[in-house]
Amino acid sequence: MKGFRFKGLGLAAYSVLALAFLLIPIVYTFVFSFNDALKNNIAWRGFTLNNWTNVCSAQGICEAFGASLIIGIVSTVVATALGTAIAIALVRYRFRGRTPTNLLLFLPMATPEVVLGAGLASQFLSLGVNKGFMTIMIAHVMFCISFVVVTVKARVSSLDPALEEAGRDLYGSPIAVFWRVTFPLLLPGILAAALLSFSLSFDDFIITNFNAGAVTTFPMFIYIAASRGIPAQANVVASAVFLLAILIVLITQISSAARQRRLARIR
Repeated sequence: MKGFRFKGLGLAAYSVLALAFLLIPIVYTFVFSFNDALKNNIAWRGFTLNNWTNVCSAQGICEAFGASLIIGIVSTVVATALGTAIAIALVRYRFRGRTPTNLLLFLPMATPEVVLGAGLASQFLSLGVNKGFMTIMIAHVMFCISFVVVTVKARVSSLDPALEEAGRDLYGSPIAVFWRVTFPLLLPGILAAALLSFSLSFDDFIITNFNAGAVTTFPMFIYIAASRGIPAQANVVASAVFLLAILIVLITQISSAARQRRLARIR
C-alpha cells in the first residue's frame, strides 16, 4: 500500500512539474506584457498599462496581426468546408481512388514544413504567380485540410446512419436531412476542426515565410523583431490571443455541460 501511495505522489509531483514547465513561457509572456520596456523586453523595468492601451504603438504589429487574422479566418472557412465534405465522402461512400485519397491527405501532415513551403514556393514561381495574401491562403488551406479531414472523419464514423435513414423515411429531402440531422450531429467535430485549423494557420511561420512575398504575418513579425528586440506589445497580442482561446474553451465546456444536464432532465 505504501508503494502505491509513493507512486501516486511521484506521479502527481511529475505532473505538476511538467505543467509548470509548459506554463513558464506563457506566464513570462503575460507578465512581460506589462513591462515598461524601451528597445527590448528582456529585463524588467517596471509595471505599466501603456502596452495594453497602446498596442499599435509598435510599428507594424497591428498590421501583422490583422494579416494573420484575415489569413487564418479565410483559410479556416475554406479548409473546414472542403475538409468536411471530403471526410463525409471518405466515410460514407466507396469510389475509385478512395485509398490513394486517404494517403494523399496524410502527406501534408507527415511532410516537413520546410519541404512543403519550398515546394509551394517553387510551384508558384514556375507558374509566374506573385506571392502575397493569395499564395499564403492557398498554402494554409492545403495543410489545414488534412487536419480537418482527420478530425471530422472521427465524428462521421461515430454517427449512426439510422438517424439519417429515419429522416429520409419521414420524406425529408437529402438537403433537409443533411441540415436538420447530419450537420447538427457533426457540428462539434466541425467546430473542433475549425479551431485546430485556425490555430495552425495563425501560428504558422515556415510555410508562410516561403510564400508570403511582401506580406508580414504576426509570426513573421516576431521573427524579424527578435533580432532587434521583441516589443512588449507583441507580448500583449500573444497574451490576448491566449486568454481569448481559454475563454472560448470555457464557454464551450460550460455550454456542453448545460446541454448534458438538460438532456439528463428530459430522460
